[in-house]
Amino acid sequence: MSELPEGLAAFVESAGWGGADVASLPGDASFRRYFRLSRGSDSAMLMHAPPPHEDPAPFLHVAHWLNGHGMRAPAILAEDASAGWVLTEDFGNDRMRDLLDVNPGEERAAYEAAVDALAALHRLPPGPFAPYDMAVYQREAALLTEWWCPAQGLEVDAQGYAEAWDAVLAPVLARQTPGVTVLRDYHAENIMLLGGKATAPQGLIDFQDALVGHPAYDLVSLLQDARRDVPVDLETAMLVHYVEAVGGLDEDFLADYATLGAQRNAKIVGIFTRLDRRDGKPRYLALIPRVWAALERDLAHPALEPVARWFEANIPDALRLRHGAFGG
Repeated sequence: MSELPEGLAAFVESAGWGGADVASLPGDASFRRYFRLSRGSDSAMLMHAPPPHEDPAPFLHVAHWLNGHGMRAPAILAEDASAGWVLTEDFGNDRMRDLLDVNPGEERAAYEAAVDALAALHRLPPGPFAPYDMAVYQREAALLTEWWCPAQGLEVDAQGYAEAWDAVLAPVLARQTPGVTVLRDYHAENIMLLGGKATAPQGLIDFQDALVGHPAYDLVSLLQDARRDVPVDLETAMLVHYVEAVGGLDEDFLADYATLGAQRNAKIVGIFTRLDRRDGKPRYLALIPRVWAALERDLAHPALEPVARWFEANIPDALRLRHGAFGG
């Protein structure tokens, strides 16, 4: 028990799980740690997100809202946010990504279920979260010019980049009112299948950064996944499936989908480059070609014309081709 964080035993005891077996789980976060508690046939998940580096309050805020509105976030069994402790329901190990790696024939059924869960979320009133406003969109898109461009030895027109995004995002913002709850990282590695089948209920995780924004954002996060290939024909079919589930969408929605896809993919290219350059995690560079290919598809939409023009003027064609085909 010596390698376990101070205060774990006391919190577990106060939560009614004293004497449970504690197994540390691998994680990528610097300060956040996860543990599985086991007691006979029962299990629970323990998160330690200690201040000042971490704060579990946003996770708890979103989880309570989701569970209170019929969505499947992990049930909160006990919490001490000031000390960084949260005990939750154990969703198990069956991620959508893992099921599809083993059973690729269930891909369509799994994505239909994931889209249906998203449509159910979007039928709810927006949650009590901050807005996904222009400042957030711009800050995220700028990660490409702040990290990827310097890593490629490029000096680019950063002001022109911001102005191009202003032009294409303005109509998106005008159409996202009143908005929906946006989980911001909704994809196959963050969807737990509560029953181990493609059509099982969707367990949601990694939602602590939720905002109120456009319904296309989480859809593009799911269908232009940075971590697994989603065939273009499946992406198109799932867009149709979503539109049929929520009704009333038009060409503006498809334009907004492409715009938010380009914004998100530009952000991810920047983040993955930052993970390599700043954080010493080069493995994310191997994911960039998939993201870049989706970015190029999005830029082909007429709604992205100002941003596409900026890419043509600032990113050499040879570099775009090389980067999109082979990575950093």
